[in-house]
Amino acid sequence: MAKLTVLKYPTPSLKKPSVPVEKVTKEIQALVKDMFETMHVSSGIGLAAPQVGKNINLFVMDAQKPDPIDPEKYISNPLCLINPKIVHKDGLVVFEEGCLSCPGLLVDVKRAKDITVEFLDAKGKPQTLELTDLEAICVQHEMDHLQGILLIDHISRLKRELYRKQRLKEKKEEMQESEGKLI
Repeated sequence: MAKLTVLKYPTPSLKKPSVPVEKVTKEIQALVKDMFETMHVSSGIGLAAPQVGKNINLFVMDAQKPDPIDPEKYISNPLCLINPKIVHKDGLVVFEEGCLSCPGLLVDVKRAKDITVEFLDAKGKPQTLELTDLEAICVQHEMDHLQGILLIDHISRLKRELYRKQRLKEKKEEMQESEGKLI
């Protein structure tokens, strides 16, 4: 497995809609494993393929759940969703979201509280899940990525422009830093 580079705003490919996965191949399965590793070392709970430079309809997530035996602990609940489609939404919730591709940005976003999603798993088998709360929010957030929608698209134009300028400045500083290390 290999840690992948997580693309950050304003990388143009993050705004491109993704295409369906035609077939779950060994290459797709290897990508899924690499994405899980990348997500975990990046301290995220979800990671969409466009965030690692692959504009395909695939994402991984691990919104841990409370352990039914010991509520003080959480258990891992890794999911891979390929070609996901939300077939039912219910309720509304506002949740403060962050994103690995938009570092330092936290945004209150309105989402459906409960969803039913159909998808292919990492083996290419059709699945249907009913999800609620954090898992439902995570699926909706990652599905935004598949459509080229970023967290910044949920804020006002003024805040978006301020964040864009901040990111461009940070990107310039990162490039200068890496050039300094090469010398």
